[in-house]
Amino acid sequence: MTTPTRTLAITAATVVVLLAAPLAAQTPSGGSEWKTDFSKAAVPLNEIRAGGPPKDGIPPIDRPKFQTVAEAAAWLRPNEPVIYFERAGDARAYPLQILIWHEIVNDVVGGVPAAVTFCPLCNTSITFDRRLEGTTYDFGTTGRLYRSALVMYDRQTESWWWQVSGEALVGTLVGKRLTVLPSQIVSFEAFRAAHPAGRVLSRDTGHVRRYGQNPYVGYDDINASPFLYAGPRDPRLRPMERVVTVSIGGEHAAYPFSVLAQVGVVHDQVGGVPIVVLHQTGTSSALDQGDIAASRDVGAAAVFSPVVDGRRLTFKARDGRFADDQTGSAWTILGRAVQGRLAGRQLEPVVHGNHFWFSWVSYRPQTRVYRP
Repeated sequence: MTTPTRTLAITAATVVVLLAAPLAAQTPSGGSEWKTDFSKAAVPLNEIRAGGPPKDGIPPIDRPKFQTVAEAAAWLRPNEPVIYFERAGDARAYPLQILIWHEIVNDVVGGVPAAVTFCPLCNTSITFDRRLEGTTYDFGTTGRLYRSALVMYDRQTESWWWQVSGEALVGTLVGKRLTVLPSQIVSFEAFRAAHPAGRVLSRDTGHVRRYGQNPYVGYDDINASPFLYAGPRDPRLRPMERVVTVSIGGEHAAYPFSVLAQVGVVHDQVGGVPIVVLHQTGTSSALDQGDIAASRDVGAAAVFSPVVDGRRLTFKARDGRFADDQTGSAWTILGRAVQGRLAGRQLEPVVHGNHFWFSWVSYRPQTRVYRP
């Protein structure tokens, strides 16, 4: 039996009912399904809305199984998006065709307890270190949304966490923040080419879902409106514009995918730190067509430090890859040199996010928007 999932094929009456049911009405003082301390909250409780499913109605994956790249190629198309995360040489890919149904994978990668997360409603993929002040936490889905974004909970204290910021909004851990670990959304082909011995999250999740199908058909239409969103709006970009975001030293910057697709490479500084933002075609949207593999190409973006051995490199897009002006070496979207004098070198990844504009700017309204 499948559990309830969000659907965008909802009636106006349904939306009214959901909007009329704030958190305070769903969590009575007695007999609640939660042991959360609701007396501690960083935001007004009535701003956390019911998204449709109940607690863990969108079930996280707690015992992930993995396949080889060759095995996964039997059901995963080259253009499909995956979350790429590597730690201590342990390279793994988490297909969005699976994450779109589960949103959280509690895993251990390279010895590091990690939560790999994806929120379809804000198009946000973030990987967190599950350790905090000596305790390792396991995460589930509350079924609630804050500003149309995933609200997670930890099973140890049942505090509620906002995925966009990694901050506990409600409960005993309110105000605590998880550490973000560098990860990327890339195509399965990009992962396979870089890590032929890498591991891919298996469809054997213990749940029956329509893996490969998108339950949010058409949601990322640039002219659409976010689901159950009542937060602030910023007219500099349309709400559903895809952006790459970087925060360093108190400065926040956003790089629209529409701009990145035109220029391929952006050199910039954030918080006084040089960065390079790369964009490459060949990765499909997970939120377009019903069949993810048939969805439109939105490309993949990544952020790195351009400094190698104390030398700042400058890059250009070339022949589907990237080349540095200083040595002419060829680099991939994963930041690795594969040809030339620097072959085998790896650029240092910069923590960044992939978001819809409305979601990120509701968190960081002072964000600078990059313009060519």
